[in-house]
Parts: sequence; structure tokens; C-alpha cells
Amino acid sequence: MTTAGFTVSYLGTGSGGSTLRNHTAMVLECPGGERILLDAASGNTVLRHGEQLGIAPTDYDHCLLSHSHADHCEGLPHIEMQRSRRNPAEAPMGVYGSERAMSDLATLLAYPTRGLTVDADGVRRRDGRLVFTLQPTEPGEWVHLSPNVRARCAPVDHIGGAMAWRVESGARRGVFGRYPLVSVAGGTGRGRDVVDPRGPVRGVRAAPGRRDGPLDGGRGRAHRTAGRRASVDADAHRQRVPPGNRAIGSGSTVGVRRAGVRGV
Repeated sequence: MTTAGFTVSYLGTGSGGSTLRNHTAMVLECPGGERILLDAASGNTVLRHGEQLGIAPTDYDHCLLSHSHADHCEGLPHIEMQRSRRNPAEAPMGVYGSERAMSDLATLLAYPTRGLTVDADGVRRRDGRLVFTLQPTEPGEWVHLSPNVRARCAPVDHIGGAMAWRVESGARRGVFGRYPLVSVAGGTGRGRDVVDPRGPVRGVRAAPGRRDGPLDGGRGRAHRTAGRRASVDADAHRQRVPPGNRAIGSGSTVGVRRAGVRGV
């Protein structure tokens, strides 16, 4: 779906113990066409659901990590495998997160059976080619992802090193935290839309199938939708909004797409 402003493609929205949803990953398409991966799920979630929405693993060169739990980052070696197969000359993907997240990710990627090694420059394949650069990012530090897109992070309450990210493209901006919830705002910043993928969102494309309810398969232990909304609202420095998938205000237009057969 093509809209003005940002387009959010949900490739997975499940928590670590979810039985009905894939782990969390999103693709944020900026007004200028740049695509950014927000978290990387686990396994082949990003690859499989990205293909359903026409998003190839070579369509983005940057990944912003909220934190280092495996259900948010273990998909990266699978993404790398396809990027390398489709284009052996592909530039390394830049991965950004807290120092703790980058350290944990380096340990995960260096597991012997993956065929990857980690050095001061990043992560390499057996042939020595650099496939990831790991970019520890301090809270409040701007990272420039393209001439028109920049991002910065801020700490959030979860595990050590968990961050929310603010992405700016011109006068538009989006905020996402450790949950699959995105807040976007237009040039004035006075109106924002908060998009929650678990409810019926106008403009969402999704295959029919069973979906989790307010609790994500955790029997009371998983993240609640209200908690996700409160977290991102806090990350965006905004007041809480009434329950619902679309918050008050229309400072920007956001297009939402969702993939998956048995729930994203």
C-alpha cells in the first residue's frame, strides 16, 4: 500500500513465548523511499514475510535494534545468508543499538556453526567479506542512515541496553520501542498516529487466520497491548491516548501492511 509519509510493514509482532505469532520485526519505509529494518525477529520470519509483501533482504541496508533478546535479533544471520546469495557484492548491513546490544549480538553471531567471525570492523563470512558493521550508539546520538534520514535512541525499561528509536525523514518522524507499536508525526508534531498491529487497522493487508488476543500467548506473562501503547507514548514524549488503533491527530499519514498466514 502506497501512502504519503511512512509505510510500516509488520513482518512479526509476537513476544518470545508466542505460539501464534512470529517474533517481532518491522520495515519502515520513509517518504523518500528508504527502507529500514526495525528489529530482526528470529529464524526466517523477516525473509518469509518480507517476500509476501515484496520486500527483499537486499531492500534495506540498516537495522535498528531495540534490544538483544534473541526473538528480536536472531534473524540477522538468516538475512545475511540471503543477502550474500542474491548479491555477493552487497555492501555490509549496518546494525545499530546500545553497546550492550552490540556486544550480545557479536556473541550470538560468532557462534561457531554460523561460519561468521567478529573483529573490530564488524562481522565477516569465511571468505573474509564484511557482512555486518556493528554500531554501538549512545542515547541521544544521531546516526545518519541516508542523506535524508537520521535516527537516535533513548533508553527504555526492559533489559539492560534496551532502546527506543526515533527516525526522522525531513519534517516527519517515527518512534518505535521494544514492542511492535509505531508512533508517527508530521511537520508540526501536533498530531500523531499510533499504530497497533494487533487490532483491526485500516489499510492493513493480512492473510486470514487465527490471531492472538490481548495477551500474546503468555498466560498473563506476555506484553499487554496497553503496555506497548504506554511505552511508545512515553518514548515519543506524548500523553496517553484513548484506546484504539488510531490515536487522535492526523499530523501524518501512515500506511500499514501485515503479512502471515497464522498471525504475524
